[in-house]
Amino acid sequence: MNEPPVERFTPSAPRWQRIGVPIASVLIGSLVTIVPVIAVNPVLPPFGLMVLLGWRLLRPEVFPIWAAAPFGLFDDCVSGQPMGSAMLLWTVSFFAIELFDTRLVWRDFWQDWLIAALAIAFCLIGGRLIASPIAAHVDTMLLVQILLSVLLFPLVARLIAWLDRKRGRA
Repeated sequence: MNEPPVERFTPSAPRWQRIGVPIASVLIGSLVTIVPVIAVNPVLPPFGLMVLLGWRLLRPEVFPIWAAAPFGLFDDCVSGQPMGSAMLLWTVSFFAIELFDTRLVWRDFWQDWLIAALAIAFCLIGGRLIASPIAAHVDTMLLVQILLSVLLFPLVARLIAWLDRKRGRA
């Protein structure tokens, strides 16, 4: 009888909203590293990478494969990592995700979580190998940081899904 109105896809959302929200969310995620936090052990997850992966896994059409390089450069500038390390590692991660996309017919959340976990671990371990000497004793904290980042990824994915709905694309 009386059916509720059905929400329809509206491609008429402004361009700044369709493109600006994902870009701003990744940049804000990278800027989390400049927030002054007092910690005994540095285990802050790489929020910029996690937000970028969230957008890439939820909406592959939002960012082209080369978009990881400028976002990585911005993250290198604000995080203090050696220049070009995040550019390289994030771009390699994007290429690996693109390879997974061509091989898998469909993915569910668990596969997205596994892909994100592998990409996060790859980027953090690669960043450790680039930024600190091999003899440095940071491996335990690195494993804690990887574990914390992987466990927080579902929350970041929910945030990205919420932002995606708010920008008029879902």
